Amino acid sequence: MTDSPNIDIGTESTLSRHQSEVRKTLFGLTPHAELKQKSIRGGAATILGQGLNFFIQIASLALLARLLSPTDYGLQGMVLTLTGVFTLFQDAGLSAATVQRDTLTHGQISTLFWINCAVGVLFTILIAALGPLLVLFYKDHRLLWITVVSSSVFFLNGIVVQHRALLNRSMQFITLAKIDAIALILSTVICIIMAALGFGYWSLVIRAVSTAAIAAFGVFIAIPWLPGGPGEFSEVRPLMRFGGTVTLNSLVVYFAYNTEKILLGRFWGAAPLGLYGRAYQLANLPVQQLMGAIGTVAFPVLSRMQNDAERLLRVYYKFHSIVVSITVPVVICCTLFADEIIGTLLGPKWAGTAIVLRLLSPTIMVFALINPLAWFLKSTGRVTRSLYIALVIAPVVILGVVAGLHYGPPGVALGYSTAMVLLSVPLVAWVKHGTGITTRDYWDCIKLQVISGTIGGLAGWLFRAVSISHLRPLPLLILEVAISLAVYAWLLLYVFGQKPLFVDLISNLFQRKSELPAES
Repeated sequence: MTDSPNIDIGTESTLSRHQSEVRKTLFGLTPHAELKQKSIRGGAATILGQGLNFFIQIASLALLARLLSPTDYGLQGMVLTLTGVFTLFQDAGLSAATVQRDTLTHGQISTLFWINCAVGVLFTILIAALGPLLVLFYKDHRLLWITVVSSSVFFLNGIVVQHRALLNRSMQFITLAKIDAIALILSTVICIIMAALGFGYWSLVIRAVSTAAIAAFGVFIAIPWLPGGPGEFSEVRPLMRFGGTVTLNSLVVYFAYNTEKILLGRFWGAAPLGLYGRAYQLANLPVQQLMGAIGTVAFPVLSRMQNDAERLLRVYYKFHSIVVSITVPVVICCTLFADEIIGTLLGPKWAGTAIVLRLLSPTIMVFALINPLAWFLKSTGRVTRSLYIALVIAPVVILGVVAGLHYGPPGVALGYSTAMVLLSVPLVAWVKHGTGITTRDYWDCIKLQVISGTIGGLAGWLFRAVSISHLRPLPLLILEVAISLAVYAWLLLYVFGQKPLFVDLISNLFQRKSELPAES
C-alpha cells in the first residue's frame, strides 16, 4: 500500500475500487451522514456482545466457583496484579492515538505496529523473568510457572494492537463484538473442561492465554491490512506523545484501583484475596462490560466530533445518560440483595463475599459518574488534565485501602468506597471546567436515573423484608430484582418521560442507511 501524506476517503479517483475501500476502512474519517448509523448500530452490537459476554462470565463464574477454590482464584489474582501493570504499557497508548487522530498515513500505522510488536516481545520476556521475584514476594512457589505461561498473552496482544485500533477507528464494532464473543465462548469451554478434570488454577491461566490467541486470530482474519517497514520516528512523535500521556494516566489509575488486591494478597493470603476478587468481579463486571461497550463506541464517535462543540456535547450527554441508566439498577441490586446473589451464584463456601459486594457498590456507582468524563477528555485531546486527575485519585484511594487493611476484605472494601465517594464531586467539577459541560446539564443526565433507582430499590427491599422468611433464595432473588427493575423502568421511561430516548435508539437500529436523517 503506497504511503500518502494525508489519507482520507477522498482518494478514490486515484485508487482502484478495492484499494479505496481498504483505505477508507483503515484511515478515512466516517462522513457525518454515516456516523449516526454506525454509532447506533455498532453501539447496539457492542452492547449486545458485551451483554452476551457478561452472561457467559456470570454463568461460568457460578459453575467454576463450585469446581475451583478461593485459593485457585487468589493465585491467579496475584499474578494478575503484576501482568496488569505491564498491560497498561503494552500498546503505549498508541491504539488511542490511532483512533483519536484526524488523519493517518500507512507509514505511521506501520511504525506503530512494529513498536507494539517489540513491546509485546519485550514484556513477554520480562514478565517471565519476574516470576521468581513474585514467588519471593508472595511466598508461594506455584506462582513461577503461572507467571511464565501468562506472559505469552503480551506477545499475542502486541501483534494485534493496531489492527484492533483500526477496526475501532473505522467503527467496525459488530466485527469486534463477534471476535470477542467467540474468543470468550471457546476459552470458557476450555476452562470449564480443565476445571472439571481437576487442573485447578491452571484452567484459569489457560483461559486467559486461549482468549488472547483466539481473538488475535479473529482480528487478523477480519482486517485486510499488512504493515510496511517501520518509518521515521519523527512521523509518529505526536502520536507517541499523546499515547505516552494516556499510558501514564492508565498506570496511575491502575495502581489506585488495584492496590487493595496487592496488599490483600501480601498480608492476608490467597484465599481472602480470592473472596475479595469474586466480590469485586460481581459488582464491577456488569458495569465494566457496559462501559467497555459504550466506551468502545463513544471514543471514536466523540473524536470525530471534536471540532463541533455543540454536537459533541449533545452526543456526550446521551452516552453518559445511557451509562448511568444501566448502572443504577445494578448497583442497587448489589447493595440490597448481596446475600441472595452470592448464595445463588457462588454457593455457601463464598458466604463471606456478600458483605464485600455490598460495601463495594458505591465505588461502582462512582465509576459510572466519572468514567464517561474520561472519554470526553481523551476524545478532545485533554489527556494531560486526565493525568493530573489520576494523580489526585491515586493517593486518596490508597490511603482509604490502607486504613481498612487491618480489617481484611470488608475493611478494604469500605475504605475503597469511602475514598471514591469523597472524590466524586470535586472530580466532576474539575473535569467539566472549561469544557462546555455545565453543572445543570450534567445533573440533568443523571438525576432521573438516581431518583428512579432509589425508589425501585426501596420497592424491592420492602418486598424482601416481608418475603425473606417465606421464599427460598433463588425465587426470592428473582422476585426482588424483578420488582426493583420494573418500578425503576416504569418511573424512568413513563413517569419521567425518558422513553423517547430509548425508542429513538432502538428505532434507528432498524433504519436503512438511506432512511437515516442527517445528524443532529
